[in-house]
Amino acid sequence: MLKMTNKLVLIDGNSILYRAFFALPLLNNDKGVYTNAVYGFTTMLMKIIETEKPTHMLVAFDAGKTTFRHETYQEYKGGRQKTPPELSEQFPLIKELLDASSIKHYELPNYEADDIIGTLARVAEKESFDVRVISGDKDMLQLVTDRVQVQLTKKGLSDIDTYTPEFMKEKMKVNPEQIIDMKALMGDSSDNIPGIPGIGQKTAVKLLNQFHTLEKVFENVESVTAKKLKEKLENHQDDAFMSKQLVTINCESPIEVELKDTLYSGYDVNQLSAVFKDLGFNSLLTKVTGEVIVEEKEALEAVDIEILDNVSASLFIGVEALEVEILTDNYHLAPIEGFGIVNKDKKYFIPTEIAVKSDAFKQWAEDPEKEKWVFDAKKVTVSLLNHGIVVSGITFDLLLASYLIDPSENHHTIPAISHRMGQKQVLSDEEVYGKGAKLQVPSQDQLADHIGRKTMMLFALKSQVEEELEANQQIELLYNLELPLAVILGKMEATGVKIDQDQLNVMQKELKIRLDKIEEEVHELAGEDFNLNSPKQLGPILFEKLELPIIKKTKTGYSTSADILEQLKQKHPIIPKLLLYRQLRKLQSTYIEGLLKVVHPDTGKIHTRFNQALTQTGRLSSTEPNMQNIPIRLEEGKKIRKAFIPSEKDWVIFAADYSQIELRVLADIAKDELLVQAFQEDMDIHTRTAMDVFHVDAEDVDGNMRRQAKAVNFGIVYGISDYGLSQNLGITRKEAKAFIERYFDSYPGVKTYMEEIVKEAKQKGYVTTLMQRRRYLPDITNRNFNLRSFAERTAMNTPIQGSAADIIKKAMIDLEHALKENNLKARMLLQVHDELIIEAPKTEIELLKELVPRVMENTVSLAVPLKVDYAYGETWFDAK
Repeated sequence: MLKMTNKLVLIDGNSILYRAFFALPLLNNDKGVYTNAVYGFTTMLMKIIETEKPTHMLVAFDAGKTTFRHETYQEYKGGRQKTPPELSEQFPLIKELLDASSIKHYELPNYEADDIIGTLARVAEKESFDVRVISGDKDMLQLVTDRVQVQLTKKGLSDIDTYTPEFMKEKMKVNPEQIIDMKALMGDSSDNIPGIPGIGQKTAVKLLNQFHTLEKVFENVESVTAKKLKEKLENHQDDAFMSKQLVTINCESPIEVELKDTLYSGYDVNQLSAVFKDLGFNSLLTKVTGEVIVEEKEALEAVDIEILDNVSASLFIGVEALEVEILTDNYHLAPIEGFGIVNKDKKYFIPTEIAVKSDAFKQWAEDPEKEKWVFDAKKVTVSLLNHGIVVSGITFDLLLASYLIDPSENHHTIPAISHRMGQKQVLSDEEVYGKGAKLQVPSQDQLADHIGRKTMMLFALKSQVEEELEANQQIELLYNLELPLAVILGKMEATGVKIDQDQLNVMQKELKIRLDKIEEEVHELAGEDFNLNSPKQLGPILFEKLELPIIKKTKTGYSTSADILEQLKQKHPIIPKLLLYRQLRKLQSTYIEGLLKVVHPDTGKIHTRFNQALTQTGRLSSTEPNMQNIPIRLEEGKKIRKAFIPSEKDWVIFAADYSQIELRVLADIAKDELLVQAFQEDMDIHTRTAMDVFHVDAEDVDGNMRRQAKAVNFGIVYGISDYGLSQNLGITRKEAKAFIERYFDSYPGVKTYMEEIVKEAKQKGYVTTLMQRRRYLPDITNRNFNLRSFAERTAMNTPIQGSAADIIKKAMIDLEHALKENNLKARMLLQVHDELIIEAPKTEIELLKELVPRVMENTVSLAVPLKVDYAYGETWFDAK
């Protein structure tokens, strides 16, 4: 009797799940959980089981973002976009499904799925197994042998090529063992592997056919006749060998899984069908059980939506719901696809060109007496301003209402909100328009139907969400704070901020000179030239040549990460220079080049988008560019603000910011007598804290005492631990613990607040700000210590940070009214943390110096006074 050959199927879990996610439209089950990636993966999995009939199976996953390859090259995979949350939440589901299918899955910290697969493939090959590797990653081709076949997905999941040594030679003109050399020469933009600039696959293959290996290419570089190619090779030899190291799969990874653990003898029908039912995979359920499941998804009821080819004033009588449809987030540049308007009797769709050219539509949109219920008042404001229409009379915003009800919810779209509230008569935008490269506008009839349904839902859900807001005591938060602010933010976005592009270009050149100089100084201190951006080259310099203490070492060499360098800062003058070099390099690429990329071609301004419905604390964030992240600690970072200039002649930039607003809010909430007294007497709070903690008089507080007190003051706001404080101050944990204990002895009200707010969070499941903004904390009673501790720190911090966010939002509304009442031309441009940036004619400055602080300081009444500092100048940099 012939012995059956064992067959091991190894699946690259991350790769296939990613492929499945982008190959299929977003799907979700009746619980609102996204399932498209899991569905695609499972379909492929069942097909593999059916066709390959494996005796052994394993699905390998990446354990995290950082691997041993980052020790060689920090920028490895650096260009990759953040995993969409709709995909992230599906990883636990696929692992649950694999468990139900009796299929082993495995991940290994500091290693990638490739390394797990490569190691197991080589072990199985030695045991005379046939091996099938399933992936979408061409790096896997280096594993191909007579016994190991690699099946690569091409488009989607169904189109697959099976690679054998013969097929590779025929298709790619290289052998499996030459794949890593080919990748080393040509690089790989998807993994941010540099390779040699200007060498593509064709040239790489030609070189390998001539010289066979990367090593032989460089040994014989003198025989390369093409002058430019020879120069590229000579100039980038280090990059090529580093790239080879990065793309080489580690086939001797320290895995703890053995071949016997991958034994596969089939799935348990009952276990698998239970998971399929939960996920709503009815067609797959039928396949494994033979039962036909009746699809319970409700069919969309027909909706009568009238498509208008002209607009008259009578049309808008009684109209309240307005939907302005834009397919991308960037509504500054993206076109409006159409308008939906709905009242209790009728539903209409108006094509964009009809609406924006209609006097009747413009008059209705601009009439403050005509109520308008919208989704995303800020977007509506900006997109209509782009067509010369100054919308007024917005009295309800479904986006903001949904956000306030649950800020932890990721999906605030009309279809998602509708589904959460039991209304299923609208498809998701992805189902109608597609996603990513497949995004497209459907026919006018389909567009009208979808926009009409969304507007209908907007109209129908108002009373339901208002009931929830009423129950949460958040009606005032919506109508007195968030909604008026949305219109103000829309005007700020549309106005934009003028950018001096010449100034940024000058800074870029200056930074290049500075970086070159630091590089020379580092080389001089090191005693040799090397690549500062290569941890592989930097490690031996620091820890072998300069003999600095080794803090962390991995299989691939020495760690030179930022936290390691920070710990070595006092050990050698080369370290501060390396840290500065990295900071300046990031400044150049991320901020200077980043700002230049987002200057609007027509206005010469940046039009950042404020995210009003994103953060769980209520703070505003911004994108394109992220104004909250422009660095100010480095002098070079501060200078970036020189590029922010007034948009009109004889105007200036006026900046006003709250002084220590979070500490003042803490004093108000905690009602600690000493803390309140310090602010009421306008003392320097850090000096006051140093006096109380060190038991000295004000004149005896030195710079180091004040620095330590400042670290504790701000650390307490964020629930800092003794470890965190020890790292910040460079002291021992024991000293840090004693410092925190002395702080709480001095300010017992703060300690009581911290303890009571955690208790309250555990009872209610959420905490609130001064204006009733909620943050839900599902992990506050979690058995996992880390998750519970994070939730406790969040409970302490959110009422403080969230209340500070509420205060500055209200200040913006009050200031907008004050500017109008005084008939000033001054206008708000930006909000950055606790700072408001205004541009104004020089003739209005004297009035603003009195008006702005008065308005901001009196926007709310606390147990301690609010304090506002201001400055003004020709640029934002000068307004300091």
